[in-house]
Parts: sequence; structure tokens; C-alpha cells
Amino acid sequence: MKITEIKTLVCNARMRNWIFVKVVTDQPGLYGWGEATLEWHTRSVVGAIEDISQLLIGEDPTRIEYLWQMMYRQHFWHGNGIVRGTAISGIDIALWDILGKVHNVPCHKLLGGRVRDYIRLYCHLGGGRMEDFYETKPEDAKRFAELAQQAVEEGFTAFKSMAVPHTMSLEGLQPIRYAEACVQSMREAVGDKIDIMVDCHARPSPRMGMQFARALDPYGLFFFEEPCWPESIDDIALIQRAVKTPIATGERLVSIYAFRELFEKRAASVIQPDITHCGGLTEVKRISAMAEAYRVSIAPHNPQGPISTAASIEFGFSSPSYIICESVHNDVPWRKDVVTEGYSIQKEGMLVYPNKLPGLGVEVNEEEVGKHGFQQEVLQRNFSRDGSVNDW
Repeated sequence: MKITEIKTLVCNARMRNWIFVKVVTDQPGLYGWGEATLEWHTRSVVGAIEDISQLLIGEDPTRIEYLWQMMYRQHFWHGNGIVRGTAISGIDIALWDILGKVHNVPCHKLLGGRVRDYIRLYCHLGGGRMEDFYETKPEDAKRFAELAQQAVEEGFTAFKSMAVPHTMSLEGLQPIRYAEACVQSMREAVGDKIDIMVDCHARPSPRMGMQFARALDPYGLFFFEEPCWPESIDDIALIQRAVKTPIATGERLVSIYAFRELFEKRAASVIQPDITHCGGLTEVKRISAMAEAYRVSIAPHNPQGPISTAASIEFGFSSPSYIICESVHNDVPWRKDVVTEGYSIQKEGMLVYPNKLPGLGVEVNEEEVGKHGFQQEVLQRNFSRDGSVNDW
């Protein structure tokens, strides 16, 4: 058995373009699907996949670890960068899909078998006003409360929001009070039985991240995500030690070596590897083993397309430290049209039950994908009050 072709299909999903990867073999009807979505870098990733694929044509697709090493090491520049890491991830996921089809079992059985009966999903409420928040208005907190109640009505028992606004490297109490008001409003709206997470998107400086973490500590957050840049691992560790709230990070770390430093410095209670960026199922298995050794929980970053979700779920059923999965369900009306999925969801509680189909259990309608071709993503620009560039 040999790989004969690796191709990409780009499907617009408004905020991002999904990049589906199809690895084709010389066996009739045998191919695998992966995903390599990276918003605002679609052209770069498609080009990287084309470059890397030259290493794999003619190779046995079931030698997954061998091929992963080829993709990572055989071009001098190791696959640590986000573009190359995403390209490797998409191909790797497709290879696991092929292996599951070869053995006629779901991927989670290849990864060691099922360790749980179901996986809980959480949704993302989005953010409030990212400008002119300096005068906290009642309607801001009310809007967060309404979104929280809507999530619960849809069946979710957990949700995440971006209640922490953009700030300069140092500011006074106003942004802190804004975040407090929004989180308090959500907590009062849904009570203590619902898990609330707050995502800072790594916008704050370490000092502002510390202040936000301490201010929101009384509200019993399930976790507080990316309180400052992931490059500031020492500062994330300081914040982790300063509060009771579990700190989460890791969506922008793209290799086991980056996670190694995170573990060694005890910087987080929850890691969030993104299976479409960190090296696919092959690398996330290694990251998961390290998390288990340090007794750190896993809640993967997963705002991409449906193949990313399927892969994250297959990984979750085989990983002991896995606690919850991010879910996107209302991004575009054609989400269910372009991909069919093998797993099932219980709406009450938003619980995922195992896929019983071979591989990832997904199939892509290539004709439908063709109806939603590439569109330039809306460029995200954000500036502080004084006009200086701020993180998005």
C-alpha cells in the first residue's frame, strides 16, 4: 500500500477557512481525512502541505510514526512553527483515519481503547464590547447573562466567554470592574451547577493578567484561560500559584518541547493542545502522556472545523486526563452539509458518545465543499485608546 496523492480542500466558514486534507492511497476507495485549519494563514498552510507531501508520496501510510518523523525532521527546519506544525497535523490526522479504516476500528481503539463512556462539550459565548469598555454599562453584563442562559437552554453544562477586555500593559480599575461585572452576571444567571470559563485570549500583560485572575477568583471558574502571552511561561506559573482558580493554556504551543517547559514549571492546571496545530494525533498522544505524569488535565482547543472536532473526540476517548472538549456548532449553516460524523450527541448535557465507524468516522462531501470556496478572512485589528497596537 502506498500514498499516491495528498490534496487540500478549502471550505469557507466565515471567521476562518477550513482546510481539509485528503490522503489518497493506491488501494481503491481507501483514503483518509484530516484538517489543518489556521485562520488568516490559509494560503501558507496549503503551500506547506504541498511542500511536505513530496516527502510522503510512495510511502506506506500505515507507518505513521515513521512518516511523522519524516515530516518533522527531513527538511532541516524542524516542524515547530505554527504553519509547518499545522500542515504536519492535518496530514497526520488523515493517516490515522486511514489506519482505522485498514483495521476497521475507530481511531480511539488504535490509541489504546476507550477510557470513558462519554465526553462533555462546552460552547463559547464570545466576547463583549472590545472597545470603549471604560464605562461599564448594565447592558454589557446583561448581554453576557443572556448568552449564558441561552447556552444552558441549548443543553450545555459548561461554557466559556471572553469577559476580560483588551487592555494596555498597565491600567487602573475600570477594566477589572468590567470583567467582574460580566462574570458576576453570568454566575448569577446560571447558578453554581454550571461551569463557567473565562478566556483572556492572552491579551493582558502578566501584571494585568494577575489582577484579572485575582479579581475573578471568587466566582469559582472552571478555569481561567491564557492570562498572558504563552511566551511568558514563568509569569503564567506565578499567576497559577497566586489564585485558587485553575489556569489553562497551551493552544499556541506546537510541540512536545513547548509543553515540556510548561509542565516543568507547573504553570497550568489545564493544558489546551490544538490537535490541528500541535502535531496531530501522533504528537498529542505524547503530550497526553506527559500530562498524565504531571496530573494535569486536558481540555483541547477546538474552534475549527468538523474534522478537528472528530479527531479531538477520538483522542478524548483514549486519554485519561481529558476533561472536556470545546465545541463549535453555530458558526455556519453548512457545517453539517460538508461533513458527516460518526459520533452521536445527547443534547441534554451536550454529551458525546463514541464513534463506531472506522477511523475518525467522518466523510466529506467534496461537491458541497466546492460551494463554499476560499474567502479572505476579515482582518482582525485592535488598538488601545492611544492608537498603539494591541493583541486581538
